[in-house]
Amino acid sequence: MLFLYNILMLLASQLVKLMALFSPKIKLFVDGRKTVFQTLASKINPEDKTIWFHAASLGEFEQGLPVMEKIKTQYPLHKIVVTFFSPSGYEVRKNNTISDVTVYLPLDTKSNAQKFLELVHPELVFFIKYEFWPNYLNELKKRNSRTYLISGIFRENQAFFKWYGGFYRNALKTFDYFFVQNESSKKLLQSLGFNNLKISGDTRFDRVVAILERDNSLDFIRQFKNNTTTIVIGSSWPKDESLLVNYINQTNENAKFIIAPHNIKPEQIQELKNSISKKTILFSEKDNTNLSDYDVLIVDTIGILTKIYSYADIAYVGGGFGNPGVHNILEPATFGIPIIVGPNFSHFAEAVALVHQQGCLSISNQNELYEAFSNLISNEDIRHEKGHICSTFVQMNKGATAIIMNQISNNIA
Repeated sequence: MLFLYNILMLLASQLVKLMALFSPKIKLFVDGRKTVFQTLASKINPEDKTIWFHAASLGEFEQGLPVMEKIKTQYPLHKIVVTFFSPSGYEVRKNNTISDVTVYLPLDTKSNAQKFLELVHPELVFFIKYEFWPNYLNELKKRNSRTYLISGIFRENQAFFKWYGGFYRNALKTFDYFFVQNESSKKLLQSLGFNNLKISGDTRFDRVVAILERDNSLDFIRQFKNNTTTIVIGSSWPKDESLLVNYINQTNENAKFIIAPHNIKPEQIQELKNSISKKTILFSEKDNTNLSDYDVLIVDTIGILTKIYSYADIAYVGGGFGNPGVHNILEPATFGIPIIVGPNFSHFAEAVALVHQQGCLSISNQNELYEAFSNLISNEDIRHEKGHICSTFVQMNKGATAIIMNQISNNIA
Protein backbone atom coordinates (compact mmCIF):
# COMPACT_ATOMS: atom_id res chain seq x y z
CA MET A 1 0.00 0.00 0.00
CA LEU A 2 2.87 2.37 0.80
CA PHE A 3 4.29 1.63 -2.66
CA LEU A 4 1.01 2.68 -4.30
CA TYR A 5 0.80 5.74 -2.07
CA ASN A 6 4.28 6.85 -3.13
CA ILE A 7 3.40 6.46 -6.80
CA LEU A 8 0.27 8.59 -6.24
CA MET A 9 2.30 11.26 -4.49
CA LEU A 10 4.77 11.43 -7.37
CA LEU A 11 1.89 11.74 -9.84
CA ALA A 12 0.32 14.43 -7.67
CA SER A 13 3.56 16.41 -7.62
CA GLN A 14 3.49 16.55 -11.43
CA LEU A 15 -0.24 17.25 -11.61
CA VAL A 16 -0.09 20.32 -9.33
CA LYS A 17 2.64 21.79 -11.55
CA LEU A 18 0.25 21.57 -14.48
CA MET A 19 -2.65 22.97 -12.46
CA ALA A 20 -0.45 25.87 -11.34
CA LEU A 21 -0.57 27.21 -14.88
CA PHE A 22 -4.28 27.91 -14.42
CA SER A 23 -4.70 28.63 -10.70
CA PRO A 24 -2.94 31.45 -8.79
CA LYS A 25 -3.48 29.63 -5.48
CA ILE A 26 -1.93 26.39 -6.73
CA LYS A 27 0.90 28.44 -8.25
CA LEU A 28 1.66 29.71 -4.73
CA PHE A 29 1.46 26.09 -3.53
CA VAL A 30 4.05 25.00 -6.12
CA ASP A 31 6.36 28.02 -6.20
CA GLY A 32 6.49 28.30 -2.43
CA ARG A 33 7.98 24.81 -2.16
CA LYS A 34 10.83 25.43 -4.60
CA THR A 35 13.18 27.01 -2.04
CA VAL A 36 12.20 25.12 1.12
CA PHE A 37 15.33 23.01 1.42
CA GLN A 38 17.57 25.97 0.62
CA THR A 39 15.85 28.02 3.33
CA LEU A 40 16.17 25.26 5.91
CA ALA A 41 19.85 24.71 5.13
CA SER A 42 20.59 28.42 5.56
CA LYS A 43 18.70 28.83 8.86
CA ILE A 44 19.28 25.57 10.72
CA ASN A 45 22.73 24.32 11.71
CA PRO A 46 23.49 20.62 12.38
CA GLU A 47 24.13 21.37 16.06
CA ASP A 48 20.85 23.28 16.56
CA LYS A 49 18.11 21.80 18.70
CA THR A 50 14.78 22.09 16.94
CA ILE A 51 11.07 21.60 17.56
CA TRP A 52 8.76 21.25 14.57
CA PHE A 53 5.08 22.27 14.38
CA HIS A 54 3.02 21.38 11.33
CA ALA A 55 -0.26 23.16 10.55
CA ALA A 56 -2.45 22.42 7.56
CA SER A 57 -3.57 26.03 7.27
CA LEU A 58 -4.26 29.22 9.19
CA GLY A 59 -6.83 27.77 11.58
CA GLU A 60 -4.50 25.00 12.71
CA PHE A 61 -1.66 27.49 13.19
CA GLU A 62 -3.86 29.59 15.47
CA GLN A 63 -4.82 26.39 17.28
CA GLY A 64 -1.21 25.46 17.91
CA LEU A 65 -0.09 28.98 18.81
CA PRO A 66 -0.62 28.68 22.60
CA VAL A 67 1.62 25.60 22.70
CA MET A 68 4.22 27.28 20.49
CA GLU A 69 4.31 30.27 22.83
CA LYS A 70 4.81 28.07 25.90
CA ILE A 71 7.53 26.05 24.15
CA LYS A 72 9.33 29.21 23.07
CA THR A 73 9.24 30.59 26.64
CA GLN A 74 10.27 27.40 28.41
CA TYR A 75 12.84 26.18 25.88
CA PRO A 76 14.45 29.30 24.40
CA LEU A 77 17.54 27.42 23.18
CA HIS A 78 15.49 25.38 20.72
CA LYS A 79 14.69 26.68 17.27
CA ILE A 80 11.04 26.45 16.30
CA VAL A 81 10.20 25.36 12.76
CA VAL A 82 6.64 25.87 11.47
CA THR A 83 5.37 24.29 8.27
CA PHE A 84 2.15 24.84 6.36
CA PHE A 85 0.47 22.72 3.73
CA SER A 86 -1.87 25.40 2.39
CA PRO A 87 -1.07 28.82 0.88
CA SER A 88 -3.98 30.31 2.83
CA GLY A 89 -2.02 29.57 6.00
CA TYR A 90 1.52 30.21 4.85
CA GLU A 91 0.88 33.47 2.99
CA VAL A 92 -0.84 35.02 6.03
CA ARG A 93 1.56 33.79 8.72
CA LYS A 94 4.91 33.43 6.91
CA ASN A 95 6.25 36.42 8.85
CA ASN A 96 5.02 35.31 12.27
CA THR A 97 7.17 36.18 15.28
CA ILE A 98 6.89 32.84 17.10
CA SER A 99 9.00 30.64 14.80
CA ASP A 100 12.62 30.79 13.74
CA VAL A 101 11.81 29.26 10.35
CA THR A 102 8.46 29.13 8.52
CA VAL A 103 8.16 27.19 5.26
CA TYR A 104 5.77 25.13 3.20
CA LEU A 105 5.83 21.39 3.92
CA PRO A 106 7.25 19.61 0.86
CA LEU A 107 4.93 17.00 -0.58
CA ASP A 108 4.96 13.68 1.26
CA THR A 109 7.36 11.68 -0.88
CA LYS A 110 9.94 9.46 0.78
CA SER A 111 12.87 11.50 -0.55
CA ASN A 112 11.30 14.79 0.55
CA ALA A 113 10.63 13.43 4.03
CA GLN A 114 14.21 12.17 4.39
CA LYS A 115 15.79 15.39 3.15
CA PHE A 116 13.48 17.60 5.24
CA LEU A 117 14.19 15.68 8.44
CA GLU A 118 17.94 15.57 7.78
CA LEU A 119 17.91 19.37 7.66
CA VAL A 120 15.47 19.99 10.52
CA HIS A 121 16.40 16.99 12.75
CA PRO A 122 13.59 17.78 15.20
CA GLU A 123 13.73 16.59 18.77
CA LEU A 124 9.99 17.06 19.19
CA VAL A 125 7.23 17.23 16.59
CA PHE A 126 3.64 18.49 16.83
CA PHE A 127 1.00 17.82 14.21
CA ILE A 128 -1.96 20.11 14.88
CA LYS A 129 -5.50 18.70 14.76
CA TYR A 130 -5.07 16.51 11.69
CA GLU A 131 -3.00 15.73 8.57
CA PHE A 132 -1.25 12.40 8.77
CA TRP A 133 1.57 12.13 6.24
CA PRO A 134 2.84 8.50 6.20
CA ASN A 135 6.34 9.10 4.83
CA TYR A 136 7.08 11.91 7.27
CA LEU A 137 5.64 9.92 10.16
CA ASN A 138 7.60 6.78 9.26
CA GLU A 139 10.85 8.72 8.99
CA LEU A 140 10.18 10.45 12.32
CA LYS A 141 9.71 7.05 13.95
CA LYS A 142 13.02 5.81 12.50
CA ARG A 143 14.79 8.87 13.89
CA ASN A 144 13.20 8.57 17.35
CA SER A 145 11.76 12.06 17.17
CA ARG A 146 8.94 12.24 19.71
CA THR A 147 5.77 12.96 17.76
CA TYR A 148 2.51 14.32 19.13
CA LEU A 149 -0.94 15.14 17.83
CA ILE A 150 -2.46 18.14 19.60
CA SER A 151 -6.11 19.24 19.59
CA GLY A 152 -6.89 16.09 17.64
CA ILE A 153 -10.38 15.31 16.36
CA PHE A 154 -11.45 11.87 15.14
CA ARG A 155 -14.76 10.90 13.54
CA GLU A 156 -16.28 7.54 12.64
CA ASN A 157 -16.32 8.34 8.92
CA GLN A 158 -12.51 8.68 8.74
CA ALA A 159 -10.54 5.98 6.96
CA PHE A 160 -8.82 4.90 10.20
CA PHE A 161 -12.07 3.30 11.35
CA LYS A 162 -13.03 1.56 8.11
CA TRP A 163 -12.26 -2.04 7.11
CA TYR A 164 -9.91 -0.77 4.40
CA GLY A 165 -8.06 1.64 6.69
CA GLY A 166 -5.09 -0.51 7.74
CA PHE A 167 -2.60 1.70 5.91
CA TYR A 168 -3.87 4.77 7.72
CA ARG A 169 -4.01 2.99 11.08
CA ASN A 170 -0.34 2.16 10.68
CA ALA A 171 0.37 5.88 10.34
CA LEU A 172 -1.25 6.46 13.74
CA LYS A 173 1.13 3.94 15.33
CA THR A 174 4.03 6.34 14.74
CA PHE A 175 2.67 8.88 17.24
CA ASP A 176 4.05 8.85 20.76
CA TYR A 177 0.99 10.52 22.23
CA PHE A 178 -2.41 11.90 21.22
CA PHE A 179 -4.02 14.94 22.80
CA VAL A 180 -7.64 14.91 21.66
CA GLN A 181 -10.44 17.41 22.04
CA ASN A 182 -13.31 15.22 23.22
CA GLU A 183 -14.55 11.93 24.62
CA SER A 184 -15.75 10.58 21.26
CA SER A 185 -12.27 11.00 19.75
CA LYS A 186 -10.78 9.20 22.76
CA LYS A 187 -13.18 6.27 22.41
CA LEU A 188 -12.53 5.95 18.68
CA LEU A 189 -8.78 5.75 19.22
CA GLN A 190 -9.23 3.29 22.08
CA SER A 191 -11.34 1.09 19.78
CA LEU A 192 -8.18 0.70 17.68
CA GLY A 193 -6.11 -0.26 20.73
CA PHE A 194 -4.50 3.12 21.41
CA ASN A 195 -4.19 4.13 25.07
CA ASN A 196 -1.36 6.64 24.76
CA LEU A 197 -3.81 9.51 24.79
CA LYS A 198 -5.50 12.13 26.90
CA ILE A 199 -8.45 14.47 26.52
CA SER A 200 -6.87 17.90 26.66
CA GLY A 201 -9.59 19.95 25.00
CA ASP A 202 -9.05 22.56 22.33
CA THR A 203 -6.04 24.88 22.57
CA ARG A 204 -7.99 27.57 20.70
CA PHE A 205 -9.78 28.39 23.95
CA ASP A 206 -6.43 29.26 25.55
CA ARG A 207 -5.57 31.42 22.59
CA VAL A 208 -8.76 33.47 22.71
CA VAL A 209 -8.60 33.83 26.51
CA ALA A 210 -5.11 35.31 26.07
CA ILE A 211 -6.56 37.87 23.64
CA LEU A 212 -8.33 39.52 26.56
CA GLU A 213 -4.97 40.34 28.16
CA ARG A 214 -3.65 42.40 25.26
CA ASP A 215 -4.42 45.90 24.07
CA ASN A 216 -7.37 45.59 21.67
CA SER A 217 -8.01 49.29 21.22
CA LEU A 218 -8.47 50.80 17.75
CA ASP A 219 -9.16 54.52 17.78
CA PHE A 220 -10.73 54.58 14.33
CA ILE A 221 -13.25 51.91 15.36
CA ARG A 222 -14.12 53.84 18.52
CA GLN A 223 -14.68 56.95 16.38
CA PHE A 224 -16.85 55.05 13.89
CA LYS A 225 -18.91 53.36 16.63
CA ASN A 226 -19.62 56.67 18.38
CA ASN A 227 -21.50 54.97 21.24
CA THR A 228 -23.94 53.36 18.82
CA THR A 229 -25.01 49.70 18.87
CA THR A 230 -22.57 48.06 16.47
CA ILE A 231 -22.80 44.77 14.58
CA VAL A 232 -19.48 43.28 13.45
CA ILE A 233 -19.71 40.92 10.48
CA GLY A 234 -16.56 38.79 10.35
CA SER A 235 -15.24 36.53 7.57
CA SER A 236 -18.33 36.96 5.42
CA TRP A 237 -18.85 35.26 2.06
CA PRO A 238 -21.15 36.39 -0.78
CA LYS A 239 -23.98 34.11 0.43
CA ASP A 240 -23.81 35.76 3.85
CA GLU A 241 -23.50 39.22 2.36
CA SER A 242 -26.57 38.94 0.15
CA LEU A 243 -28.74 38.50 3.27
CA LEU A 244 -26.80 41.01 5.33
CA VAL A 245 -26.91 43.77 2.71
CA ASN A 246 -30.66 43.34 2.36
CA TYR A 247 -31.01 43.79 6.11
CA ILE A 248 -28.66 46.79 6.26
CA ASN A 249 -30.48 48.54 3.42
CA GLN A 250 -33.94 47.92 4.86
CA THR A 251 -33.57 48.28 8.63
CA ASN A 252 -34.59 51.38 10.52
CA GLU A 253 -32.82 50.28 13.69
CA ASN A 254 -30.28 52.68 15.19
CA ALA A 255 -27.23 50.52 14.51
CA LYS A 256 -23.89 50.60 12.72
CA PHE A 257 -22.25 47.79 10.77
CA ILE A 258 -18.62 46.76 10.33
CA ILE A 259 -18.05 44.19 7.58
CA ALA A 260 -14.75 42.28 7.38
CA PRO A 261 -15.15 40.02 4.31
CA HIS A 262 -13.24 36.77 3.96
CA ASN A 263 -12.11 37.83 0.51
CA ILE A 264 -10.70 41.35 0.15
CA LYS A 265 -10.05 41.46 -3.58
CA PRO A 266 -10.60 45.09 -4.66
CA GLU A 267 -13.26 44.30 -7.26
CA GLN A 268 -15.32 42.29 -4.75
CA ILE A 269 -14.93 44.94 -2.06
CA GLN A 270 -16.13 47.62 -4.48
CA GLU A 271 -19.08 45.47 -5.53
CA LEU A 272 -20.03 45.01 -1.88
CA LYS A 273 -19.76 48.75 -1.21
CA ASN A 274 -21.87 49.59 -4.24
CA SER A 275 -24.63 47.23 -3.08
CA ILE A 276 -25.14 49.13 0.20
CA SER A 277 -27.46 52.12 0.08
CA LYS A 278 -26.45 53.55 3.46
CA LYS A 279 -23.44 55.79 3.96
CA THR A 280 -20.45 53.45 3.59
CA ILE A 281 -16.69 53.84 3.82
CA LEU A 282 -13.73 51.48 3.37
CA PHE A 283 -10.93 51.02 5.88
CA SER A 284 -8.52 52.15 3.15
CA GLU A 285 -10.47 55.44 2.83
CA LYS A 286 -10.68 56.26 6.54
CA ASP A 287 -7.83 58.76 6.94
CA ASN A 288 -8.77 62.42 7.37
CA THR A 289 -12.44 61.47 7.55
CA ASN A 290 -15.04 61.86 10.28
CA LEU A 291 -15.94 58.20 10.61
CA SER A 292 -18.80 58.88 13.01
CA ASP A 293 -20.77 60.21 10.03
CA TYR A 294 -20.91 56.75 8.41
CA ASP A 295 -23.29 53.82 8.93
CA VAL A 296 -21.17 51.04 7.43
CA LEU A 297 -17.42 50.40 7.52
CA ILE A 298 -15.96 47.75 5.21
CA VAL A 299 -12.60 46.43 6.37
CA ASP A 300 -10.52 45.84 3.24
CA THR A 301 -7.44 44.64 5.11
CA ILE A 302 -6.50 41.62 7.24
CA GLY A 303 -5.14 41.10 10.72
CA ILE A 304 -7.38 43.37 12.82
CA LEU A 305 -10.70 41.50 12.98
CA THR A 306 -10.06 40.13 16.47
CA LYS A 307 -9.53 43.63 17.86
CA ILE A 308 -12.61 44.87 16.03
CA TYR A 309 -14.71 42.21 17.76
CA SER A 310 -13.89 43.88 21.08
CA TYR A 311 -16.07 46.83 19.99
CA ALA A 312 -19.02 44.70 18.85
CA ASP A 313 -22.39 44.54 20.55
CA ILE A 314 -23.44 41.72 18.22
CA ALA A 315 -21.31 39.53 15.95
CA TYR A 316 -22.23 37.74 12.75
CA VAL A 317 -19.62 35.13 11.77
CA GLY A 318 -19.64 34.14 8.12
CA GLY A 319 -19.13 30.87 6.29
CA GLY A 320 -22.25 29.16 7.58
CA PHE A 321 -23.93 29.09 4.18
CA GLY A 322 -21.04 27.17 2.58
CA ASN A 323 -18.83 24.15 3.20
CA PRO A 324 -17.24 23.12 5.46
CA GLY A 325 -19.11 25.81 7.37
CA VAL A 326 -18.87 28.67 9.81
CA HIS A 327 -15.57 30.41 10.61
CA ASN A 328 -14.09 30.93 14.07
CA ILE A 329 -16.75 31.95 16.59
CA LEU A 330 -14.45 31.79 19.62
CA GLU A 331 -12.87 35.18 18.95
CA PRO A 332 -16.13 37.12 19.35
CA ALA A 333 -17.29 34.72 22.09
CA THR A 334 -14.33 35.55 24.33
CA PHE A 335 -15.46 39.19 24.39
CA GLY A 336 -18.91 38.21 25.66
CA ILE A 337 -20.81 39.01 22.47
CA PRO A 338 -23.97 37.25 21.19
CA ILE A 339 -23.23 35.56 17.87
CA ILE A 340 -25.27 34.81 14.75
CA VAL A 341 -24.20 32.19 12.19
CA GLY A 342 -25.59 30.47 9.11
CA PRO A 343 -27.02 26.91 9.10
CA ASN A 344 -23.81 24.96 8.40
CA PHE A 345 -22.01 24.66 11.74
CA SER A 346 -22.27 20.97 12.68
CA HIS A 347 -18.58 20.25 11.99
CA PHE A 348 -17.49 22.67 14.71
CA ALA A 349 -18.01 21.48 18.28
CA GLU A 350 -17.83 24.95 19.79
CA ALA A 351 -20.55 26.23 17.44
CA VAL A 352 -22.77 23.22 18.17
CA ALA A 353 -22.34 23.78 21.91
CA LEU A 354 -23.03 27.52 21.82
CA VAL A 355 -26.07 27.11 19.57
CA HIS A 356 -27.37 24.51 22.04
CA GLN A 357 -26.73 26.88 24.95
CA GLN A 358 -28.34 29.74 22.96
CA GLY A 359 -25.37 32.08 23.17
CA CYS A 360 -25.14 31.65 19.40
CA LEU A 361 -28.13 31.83 17.04
CA SER A 362 -28.28 29.95 13.75
CA ILE A 363 -30.30 31.45 10.90
CA SER A 364 -31.24 29.91 7.54
CA ASN A 365 -32.97 32.69 5.63
CA GLN A 366 -33.67 36.41 5.38
CA ASN A 367 -36.62 36.41 7.79
CA GLU A 368 -34.66 34.61 10.50
CA LEU A 369 -31.74 37.00 10.08
CA TYR A 370 -34.06 39.99 10.35
CA GLU A 371 -35.70 38.63 13.50
CA ALA A 372 -32.39 37.74 15.17
CA PHE A 373 -30.82 41.14 14.55
CA SER A 374 -33.94 43.09 15.48
CA ASN A 375 -34.38 41.24 18.78
CA LEU A 376 -30.75 41.65 19.79
CA ILE A 377 -30.57 45.33 18.80
CA SER A 378 -33.77 46.26 20.62
CA ASN A 379 -33.22 44.25 23.81
CA GLU A 380 -30.00 44.98 25.68
CA ASP A 381 -30.81 42.42 28.41
CA ILE A 382 -30.98 39.61 25.86
CA ARG A 383 -27.70 40.76 24.35
CA HIS A 384 -25.98 40.68 27.72
CA GLU A 385 -27.48 37.30 28.63
CA LYS A 386 -26.35 35.62 25.42
CA GLY A 387 -22.97 37.36 25.54
CA HIS A 388 -22.45 36.07 29.09
CA ILE A 389 -23.20 32.53 27.91
CA CYS A 390 -20.49 32.92 25.25
CA SER A 391 -17.77 34.32 27.53
CA THR A 392 -18.51 31.75 30.26
CA PHE A 393 -18.30 28.94 27.71
CA VAL A 394 -14.82 30.09 26.65
CA GLN A 395 -13.58 30.44 30.23
CA MET A 396 -14.91 27.00 31.21
CA ASN A 397 -13.03 25.30 28.37
CA LYS A 398 -9.57 26.83 28.75
CA GLY A 399 -6.60 24.83 30.03
CA ALA A 400 -5.65 22.52 27.14
CA THR A 401 -2.18 24.02 26.79
CA ALA A 402 -1.32 23.34 30.43
CA ILE A 403 -2.39 19.68 30.08
CA ILE A 404 -0.21 19.27 26.99
CA MET A 405 2.82 20.99 28.52
CA ASN A 406 2.61 18.94 31.71
CA GLN A 407 2.68 15.73 29.71
CA ILE A 408 5.55 16.60 27.38
CA SER A 409 7.78 18.67 29.68
CA ASN A 410 9.92 15.67 30.65
CA ASN A 411 10.66 14.81 27.03
CA ILE A 412 12.62 17.91 26.03
CA ALA A 413 16.35 17.91 26.70
